[in-house]
Amino acid sequence: MIYPFNAREAFKIAVAIEENGLKFYQQAAKKFAPSPISALFENLAQEEVKHKQLFSEHLAGIPEQQSSAYDPNNETDMYLKMMADLHVFSTEAKTVEQLLAGISTPKDALVLAMGFEKDSIVFFVQLKNASDTVADKFSVDLLIIEEAKHLKKLAVLYNNIDSIQKNPS
Repeated sequence: MIYPFNAREAFKIAVAIEENGLKFYQQAAKKFAPSPISALFENLAQEEVKHKQLFSEHLAGIPEQQSSAYDPNNETDMYLKMMADLHVFSTEAKTVEQLLAGISTPKDALVLAMGFEKDSIVFFVQLKNASDTVADKFSVDLLIIEEAKHLKKLAVLYNNIDSIQKNPS
């Protein structure tokens, strides 16, 4: 049986995913500094900050739902954080630093980032499918839309990376 989620839980996961994405883009910016590509990764990191703020604001506006489950040790929140850590911007036990150590070009870093963004979209679609109410499903749609915008931006950067590197203006 799939674990039922509500919008509040989905937004908690989204905030954790944005934190992981922020770390990834900050480390990618350092790896390719100084270069115009470094500035692009810094910009992507700032977008993660904005997403985290947006998702945190939505989270604050979603009322706590009383759960019938006994959870004195806050294991649900730990489970949600673990899911975010394992599914997006990290794989298994690898850290951001370990992931970027295997990357030698900015294009490779963008491919990795696009994969993570796709994973986050798939992840949120699954959360939407497991959400309890129509209102929760609608709220999770916001997460999917925002991540799809980010994926589109990454795809445009990927397609233009060679010209960006040659003409940094």
